[in-house]
Amino acid sequence: MSFDYKLQPHSTIPAPEGPLMVCILDGFGENEFKDEYNAVHVATTPTIDALRAVPKRFRTIKAHGTAVGLPSDADMGNSEVGHNALGSGQVVDQGARLVDMALETGKMFEGDGWKLISQAFSKHTVHFIGLLSDGGVHSRADQLFGCLRGAAARGAQRIRCHVLTDGRDVPDGSSVKYVEELEAVLAELREKGCDARIASGGGRMKVTMDRYEADWSMVKRGWDAHVLGKAPYTFTDAKTAVTTLRGPEDATVSDQYLDAFVIVDEAGAPVGTIEDGDAVVLFNFRADRMVEISKAFEYQDFTTFDRERYPVGLRFVGMMQYDGDLKLPANYLVPPPEILHVSGEFLVKNGITTFACSETQKFGHVTFFWNGNRSGYLDAKLEQYLEIPSDKIEFNKAPDMKAREITAASKEAILSGKYKVIRVNFANPDMVGHTGDLAATIRAVETVDACVKELLETVDQVNGRWIVTADHGNADDMVQRDKKGKPMKAEDGKPLPLTSHTLAPVPFFIGGKGLPDGVVLRDDVPDAGLANVASTTFNLLGYEAPGIYKPTMVQMAA
Repeated sequence: MSFDYKLQPHSTIPAPEGPLMVCILDGFGENEFKDEYNAVHVATTPTIDALRAVPKRFRTIKAHGTAVGLPSDADMGNSEVGHNALGSGQVVDQGARLVDMALETGKMFEGDGWKLISQAFSKHTVHFIGLLSDGGVHSRADQLFGCLRGAAARGAQRIRCHVLTDGRDVPDGSSVKYVEELEAVLAELREKGCDARIASGGGRMKVTMDRYEADWSMVKRGWDAHVLGKAPYTFTDAKTAVTTLRGPEDATVSDQYLDAFVIVDEAGAPVGTIEDGDAVVLFNFRADRMVEISKAFEYQDFTTFDRERYPVGLRFVGMMQYDGDLKLPANYLVPPPEILHVSGEFLVKNGITTFACSETQKFGHVTFFWNGNRSGYLDAKLEQYLEIPSDKIEFNKAPDMKAREITAASKEAILSGKYKVIRVNFANPDMVGHTGDLAATIRAVETVDACVKELLETVDQVNGRWIVTADHGNADDMVQRDKKGKPMKAEDGKPLPLTSHTLAPVPFFIGGKGLPDGVVLRDDVPDAGLANVASTTFNLLGYEAPGIYKPTMVQMAA
């Protein structure tokens, strides 16, 4: 039975003369802690301040936990699940929750992906590659531990872990703790007769975990370390590797940027290269930073960089399938969430044109994730996706990133008259916030505020409407806090930087010269979250929202 995508005119809100712009301020939360460590609060933001002051056209919405399909409200939101919710109008169980359920029920160990890797259990090595932390954005250490114990209990004779240190979704410096926890689990497995060790590693922003093909050299560094056993540094144990590469206290290297390392035996030989017949598991559940390394493992004719050696008979799986359109990887441990009837499908099937723009670091979020994890266009005749290449540097060194270029391109699209929907994402508050550099993050927020002003003025020129919101918090809290909310400081008195996302709600604004005065935010949906944005978008376009979506947040006042 075919699904009916026909949109009906709204009963009280007329269609706009100009386009509707949806602007996402990535990592821009509305935090309860309004002190000097809240970059959103400290920054000079006359545009956003003015929007907050407009009655009945500003509110906050939930962007974390169960509101975006994560296991609990203690789980931080992230850009992947946030844009899934924004684009689909629905809340679906997401990666972390799906993996939890697969482990809890044991279904992970019954699927085709597990059957594939189990072929290596008796005579070959099973390798686990991924981000070692409990940040819950890309992976969780307890899920890795569950996989390791599951493999050993089911006959795996030799296990090697290739660990990427975090310092981004968790406090910087916590890499040592996670390595110690993993080593304890591996020791437990060795006591039961399984040869289990850490084999290689490196920082997540230096090794393996590139995304959107921004820097393939990261992936090559990972391949060299994990597969070939080649890296700038060798150590006999992972804890020594991490503590040494972090350097002295007065010149500490962030966990994110640790150089690649390889663990060697007493003779100096790597303890865990990936060989013919071995199995490889990428244990991250989030897709964006696993696609490139998946291509290197999956495609025998891969040519993006010289792999030097490709293991014959490799049994390769992802924790999940990271790209549904590319069917990449072909084998996986946990089936992906099925997100159907996303807002983009309604738009193209009703002939509504769309322009989507961001820079490389967030381009997939306003396209792939927005479209329910689908690559490419839904309808190339009606959509235009524009990627502005990101700088290949640490983002606090250039906190403006590509905000001005995104603004210029989006203004041109607004004025062109070609598009009824303009979708824009500014990466700065999130990507600079992840560096822990408070001053740079304040600058990033101020830059974005100025760019938003230009976009709103441009929408007004063509009598359009707009939504301004965010996908999760980050820049709104840049310091670690104790249970009472008091900023925590190191022994030298310096504040301990917070580089992760936050649990804060995010702002939601509506407006535009083309928006009738009577259109206001409802006060009867107090628990609204990111999934409520899609219905609101359709209403502001002059259509009734699809019945399968979370309720709209707007109404025409009586």
